[in-house]
Amino acid sequence: VQPVESGGGLVQAGGSLRLSCAASGSTFSGRAMGWYRQVSGKQRDLVAHITSGGEITNYADSVKGRFTISRDDAKNTMYLQMNSLQPEDTAVYYCNAAAGVKLAWGQGTQVTVSS
Repeated sequence: VQPVESGGGLVQAGGSLRLSCAASGSTFSGRAMGWYRQVSGKQRDLVAHITSGGEITNYADSVKGRFTISRDDAKNTMYLQMNSLQPEDTAVYYCNAAAGVKLAWGQGTQVTVSS
């Protein structure tokens, strides 16, 4: 199963975007899930993750206080609310399992923040 990310775009510094990640069936159920981002030529980094029950979230220091991860397993959808965006947040964003066996990687969604 391959998640489908959406919601990216071009935004000015200080702006906001809400990313969505959808998958078929009960792909997310029982899994800790995360949002990753990758700048061209660099490794893919985990920036936020949420436990299978949604009760605990964790964030990379670079996005803490600005990004919020959430999930709705009834809709097989996960979200990343991104506020106070900065040019250094520019990357392709992906969703996937935060631990254990990874799902197939989706195409990601491009986020570009202009200064």
